Amino acid sequence: MAPSERSGRRGWGVLAAVVVLTAAVVLAGQQAMRMLPDWINPFEEETRDRSGPVVLQSIRDLARFEAASGNFQVVVDLEKDAKFLPDAIRGSRTLFVGHGSVDAYVDFARLGSGAVTVNEDRTAATVRLPRAQLEPTTLDPKRSYVFATERGLINRAGDFFSGNPADQQQLYVLAAQKIQAAAAQSGLRERADQNTRLMLQNMLKALGFTTVTVQNTASQ
Repeated sequence: MAPSERSGRRGWGVLAAVVVLTAAVVLAGQQAMRMLPDWINPFEEETRDRSGPVVLQSIRDLARFEAASGNFQVVVDLEKDAKFLPDAIRGSRTLFVGHGSVDAYVDFARLGSGAVTVNEDRTAATVRLPRAQLEPTTLDPKRSYVFATERGLINRAGDFFSGNPADQQQLYVLAAQKIQAAAAQSGLRERADQNTRLMLQNMLKALGFTTVTVQNTASQ
């Protein structure tokens, strides 16, 4: 064997030995660090909450009867395509599962004058109520999540260097809009109107009224 070949093999052998030794030292060091107490281990991670105090911005009085609540689930299928490029190069598709709730309430503060009438012997009462309204959708962040995502090469490269919180926000906005639209068609307001009528009838009958009529004003 030529001296140059022997020296070349010897050099590769030394390099391989150095790599193996370095890996062994690093592994042994990591294992040793795990065995150290937390107050000695310099690589032990510690989480600190440095958030500022909560600031009360406003208080408002409510005169609402929360009469019904609906829980909804929606799967948002959001696809973004480039006009002149295939999806494998530039494009994305995301499936987002959104869980949210919508409350229906009757606002007693909107009762006008003459909304409650009582007969002379106080045995019959008539109440005229506004229609129930829907609160904005409240999404549950613990149960809402991205189920699947597909991204083109350019999109993946962009995600590697920086995140895009605007995409997440758009998914939440779309999910809330779809749930709100579904709640408006679900009969939730009608259930709230019915529950409010039953509540007022039971309450007024407990006060001694034998006949209680609850009417809803014109639809809003």
